Amino acid sequence: MIGVYFSGTGNTKYCVETFLRGCDPAAATVSIEAADAVQKIRIHDELVLGYPVQFSNIPKMLRDFVAGNACIWENKKVFILATMGLFSGDGAGNLARLLTRYGAIITGGLHLKMPDSIGDVKALKRPLAQNQALVRNAERKIERAVKDFQSGSPPQEGLGALSHLAGLLGQRLYFRRKTKAYSDDLKIDRSRCLRCGGCVPICPMKNLALEGNRVIPRGKCTMCYRCVNACPARAITLLGKRVYEQCGIEKYL
Repeated sequence: MIGVYFSGTGNTKYCVETFLRGCDPAAATVSIEAADAVQKIRIHDELVLGYPVQFSNIPKMLRDFVAGNACIWENKKVFILATMGLFSGDGAGNLARLLTRYGAIITGGLHLKMPDSIGDVKALKRPLAQNQALVRNAERKIERAVKDFQSGSPPQEGLGALSHLAGLLGQRLYFRRKTKAYSDDLKIDRSRCLRCGGCVPICPMKNLALEGNRVIPRGKCTMCYRCVNACPARAITLLGKRVYEQCGIEKYL
């Protein structure tokens, strides 16, 4: 067994690692960004695959990774773990349908409500204590899911027809364009930017470049919010116009 994840601010990474610690402490985890991710997936028959839901959809980077490596999913047993700031309907089911297209066998799904990572939108912002409580609740839910998984009855959240309908009508029909292509909406406030270049190496898409004394977005943002939440000057925004909170998982543990 191996844990595979795409994670922006660390929520999904933390949840996958927590699940694996309970289920198989010897199991490794790997980000889809890693150079050896495909190789590691090839040699394992059973996967726990985690991702953060975006508008009830799959992040563009993860969708491209799955489709671009279509041949590695055949007969893989995949348990899907979806993290979200709000109810998504079919978070796990959305990825399950894509993986099934490439021959994967979906063993179950788990939805975990975690602190919202969209730092430049005021909606869903909670006091620190509430976010810490969300993480503790997620940990308890993971513990129960591990027991069910080990007993042969893994949770099936997000995988049914009603969940599919809820995800479709809840957000995906209205916001489909948000994740259909990479975003070119990333903005950098030149008056605030420190030109430190810290955002450049952490971008999973290599979307940012430090050119002279300016950080330049290249129009290929997968909306993971990693740079927005890490910028020491709060100079980067995507959906909103100002950063209300920086939301790395470390704050809530």
